[in-house]
Amino acid sequence: MLSALTLADRPEFAVTAVACRADHTRWSEPETRDDYRMVLVRRGRFRRWADGADTDLDSTVAYLGAPGEEERFAHPTGGDICTSVRFEPWLWEGLAGGMTVYVDARVDLAHRRLLAAAGGGDIDYALTEDLLRLVAVAAGQPAERQLRPADRALVAAAREAIIERAPEAARLCSLARLLKVSPYRLSRVFSQEMRVSLTRYRNRVRVSQVMDRLEEGESSLADLAADLGFADQAHLTRTVREHLEHTPTALRRLLAPAS
Repeated sequence: MLSALTLADRPEFAVTAVACRADHTRWSEPETRDDYRMVLVRRGRFRRWADGADTDLDSTVAYLGAPGEEERFAHPTGGDICTSVRFEPWLWEGLAGGMTVYVDARVDLAHRRLLAAAGGGDIDYALTEDLLRLVAVAAGQPAERQLRPADRALVAAAREAIIERAPEAARLCSLARLLKVSPYRLSRVFSQEMRVSLTRYRNRVRVSQVMDRLEEGESSLADLAADLGFADQAHLTRTVREHLEHTPTALRRLLAPAS
């Protein structure tokens, strides 16, 4: 079942929250669209097939779609919640359809601020400005490389374990044992596919989890650091600042609901 809620609609762009509640491993029937769009995942995971290649999408990988592309989708994990941003062609400059985009912490923050701006109602300035910021940072992100199917499956499994906070994902060596490969191979293939190291990827996911908790009203940074496996509060703060150039305290203000 698919539901869509339009958050903002202007001639130049539209922002839509899309929720898919499904549980099927088979590919859907092919479909085509006539718009330029970026689709970012807020919750859950799904798979997309386009132009002969399939990709695993989650909160760390978005996709760019262009008119005329034939797409199929599969939802083997029960559904997802996404944000679909439609662009006019002139806003699309510098982007290419068919690409997947690594969603680093800066893109994640821009996505969250876009949704907050939509909720605040200032579509013609606040939301537009955050939309342009999202396009700018996403355009500078590296896309996934296409490796052998076995290597891509390995990277997808590692991403899933890290995002779902599997106990084995707390250490690189135990993660490699879980995936039945050597730590060297896991590290090498992951970096080739995602163009970031496993360490940076794991920290990027944890920074996203920090933002989730701050949006939910978490008040104790010490408890947050312990829950997410940081050495201490100072380690959490350093990691957040490295990825976002903001402290957790500053993030609270940036992520506050628009007024």
